[in-house]
Amino acid sequence: MDQSKTAVIPATLYVVATPIGNLRDITLRALDVLAAVDVIAAEDTRTTKHLLTRYAISKTLFALHRHNESALFTKIAGLLSQGKTVAMVTDAGTPAISDPGGLIVRFVREQGFKVVPIPGPNAAVCALSVAGISNPHFLFYGFPPTSKGPRLRALANLKPHPYSLIFYEAPHRILECIADMMEVFGSDRRITFARELTKMFETIHECALGDAHAWLEADSDRRRGEFVLILAEADRPKEAELSEQVRHTLQLLMHELPLRQAVKLAAEISGESKNRLYSLALSLQPHPGS
Repeated sequence: MDQSKTAVIPATLYVVATPIGNLRDITLRALDVLAAVDVIAAEDTRTTKHLLTRYAISKTLFALHRHNESALFTKIAGLLSQGKTVAMVTDAGTPAISDPGGLIVRFVREQGFKVVPIPGPNAAVCALSVAGISNPHFLFYGFPPTSKGPRLRALANLKPHPYSLIFYEAPHRILECIADMMEVFGSDRRITFARELTKMFETIHECALGDAHAWLEADSDRRRGEFVLILAEADRPKEAELSEQVRHTLQLLMHELPLRQAVKLAAEISGESKNRLYSLALSLQPHPGS
């Protein structure tokens, strides 16, 4: 199939990711779709008009925001039922990811219309890629609650999770949010600040949570712009070494019994994990030729 130019499909909603800062981060496919659809639903028509003007695209726009999502159901469904094509964009990044759009996507799918994603920038993934975190598991939370009590409860609920935690936060709440994170997670947890990503004053800074407040206070410019916050997973406590007595017990049993039976009996005697004892048993077996 020739993919040199993207053709739109009638009666389809396109969910189009747009740049999070640098306008050159728009994909070629996104430009094709924005130029080809009949109308664009935009979180802020002024922001989207600026993007379209940059790429010489003229298109009918109507406003989409959190407070009018449900009111747009009938309008979008009506356009799609006429065979029209609609693109949905937010101010920055991928729609429906801590942004409007999720309700509309669900409604359109329930009505039997096609929904096509046009992938592209996402602030959380952008920040994660430069955070230097090797564990592949993470939990994206989005914006924490805006007031202290609910925010503390939300953070406390996240504390047991053994993953890196990704948040968005606004500049006017960043100091109080960091203070609450300190209260819940302690001072040793590592945090990465990613602010103004892809823009002129892009900043990426990693430190202990206990040092975060001082870093923010040291320069007022550090508190400007939208933030992605990444809390690295908590350090896992090291497992205690198996005692010499447990090792000796396992070795004696291995002389008399098949390996699996020896491990099972040693676990019953010592109360240790079968998995740990099995790993130890494998290491104690003589290697062929030794």
